[in-house]
Amino acid sequence: MTDAADPARLRELGDFLRSRRDRLSPADVGLPPGARRRTPGLRREEVATLAAISPTYLAFLEQGRDVRPSRQVLDALAGALRLDAAERAHLHELVHHAAPPAATPSGESISPALAELVDRLDPCPAYVTGRRWDVLAADRAARALWTDWLVLPPEDRNMLWWMFADPAARTVFVEWEQEASALLARFRSAAARHAGDPAFAELAARLKAASPQVRAWWPRHDIAPLSSGTKRLRHPVLGELELRHVVLLTADDVEQKLVAFLASDADQARIAELIAAG
Repeated sequence: MTDAADPARLRELGDFLRSRRDRLSPADVGLPPGARRRTPGLRREEVATLAAISPTYLAFLEQGRDVRPSRQVLDALAGALRLDAAERAHLHELVHHAAPPAATPSGESISPALAELVDRLDPCPAYVTGRRWDVLAADRAARALWTDWLVLPPEDRNMLWWMFADPAARTVFVEWEQEASALLARFRSAAARHAGDPAFAELAARLKAASPQVRAWWPRHDIAPLSSGTKRLRHPVLGELELRHVVLLTADDVEQKLVAFLASDADQARIAELIAAG
């Protein structure tokens, strides 16, 4: 919370907690039904016990008092009240004005619908990257102009690894140094959001070991946001191409980025011919 708590948010928090307590029955949380209840839902003492907090503290929260619960307390309440992911995020937003840190996933995958959309964007190049720029999907046009990530070992299907460890990237990007430094700065920004995620530390260490540029640029602490714009590529058959691109974050997972490209009409036709022949 900020120093000056918002009374409206405190009232909303109290109402939200009471409404979620009222909708549960003892059977929902593994408790015996007990004596006849005058009101629906769980008793305040029961929720407090499940969340390992005092009933008085929970009463203060439900009354809208400015008691400033920690994220750990909110997570305990979310578990006790059987909140889903959206409700848990809303609880944190009400108190801390920000969603809770996302749990570190063991792996990433995209929805079938997103995978189908990427394929349907051919011959417009398109790909999807995850939280640390692992390439999760790419259509034929993107694989023809960049590299065929699908045939690489899983640990190498990463945009940063390809950019810094594969010499071909320096040929593909006309402005390689500009593109590479910007990508590293975006990764640095994401790594800060995922402090403590071993996958980021592992990739950073691997990049430093493989690339003198990463070793030289990492200490600068350059940070850059995601952005749309223009990229200049070089292809052995098509020559130089200038592609406009947009970056879209998916609603199902805001760490997944759909990047779609558009060339001039003439170049777009040549890309279509290239992948049709391939």
